Amino acid sequence: MQLLKFDWNPITGIDIAGNFKLHFYSLMWVVAFILGWYIMKRIFTKEKVSLDYLDPLFIYTVLATMLGARLGHVLFYQSELISEDFFSIFLPFKFKGGFEFTGFQGLASHGAAIGIIIGMYLYRRKYKYKSLLWILDRVVISVASGAIFIRIGNFINSEIIGKESGDFPLGVRFIQDYYNKYEAMRIAGTKNVQKAYDAIAANPELLEQVPYRHPAQLYESFCYIFVFLILWYFYSKTEKKNRTGFLFGLFLILLWTIRFFVEFTKEPQGEEYINWFGLNTGQWLSIPFILIGLYFMFVYKPKTKVQ
Repeated sequence: MQLLKFDWNPITGIDIAGNFKLHFYSLMWVVAFILGWYIMKRIFTKEKVSLDYLDPLFIYTVLATMLGARLGHVLFYQSELISEDFFSIFLPFKFKGGFEFTGFQGLASHGAAIGIIIGMYLYRRKYKYKSLLWILDRVVISVASGAIFIRIGNFINSEIIGKESGDFPLGVRFIQDYYNKYEAMRIAGTKNVQKAYDAIAANPELLEQVPYRHPAQLYESFCYIFVFLILWYFYSKTEKKNRTGFLFGLFLILLWTIRFFVEFTKEPQGEEYINWFGLNTGQWLSIPFILIGLYFMFVYKPKTKVQ
């Protein structure tokens, strides 16, 4: 079963000029948004909704997703940025320890979900052609498709890595991850960052200490394919699309249940993470979304008929 284990140390982007780099992770976001736009266009066309509403919906979704994801990451996983490097929260640059273009690193899916809900609420206040839940019932189909590519982007970046896989037949050695300063110092046995990098460069065999880990990002990405297909099936092949809140609730249950269980294979994120009753931050944050999903699927009754 060793054929299912491999080393992962790809280039993560293309150098453009100076510190500017075209990250493949960013390209995955672009793919996610473009695919989402085409899916919503198909839905609008099928339901005879004016395409004039599509581009504003796209803009609201992009801004809400990015802002929500970024703020969610800072609040849930990296709150120290508020006091240590405040402007890096909103700008694609690092200022602490020297100016550097980093792109928007550190994005949380829980924050993105909250951001999208708020963004759709604000969008609905301006464009009143359908109800808020009608919009959410359909936007989540695009969101599910996009989530597939976001997790592939995480895998390319060797971020959100899994726990050590031991004898499990599928495992990845994230070589790339071991070039961050903390892991480099641990492997090289020194507290000096530059000495650690020099030691690894001079003695590549040190990287043999890197353990195989669960490719948790690929687990999620693979599962999200089925979330998208299930949502699309219920939307296109059944009358559930006319039951207000059903698809939105189904999305919340499917996606966050997957996230809950995949978290068991992930390393904790952030320096200050929750570990209550054996459950980590991501799992505790997923539970409210699952409960909300159950409510919309089995309890919620619309007061008025969908427009």
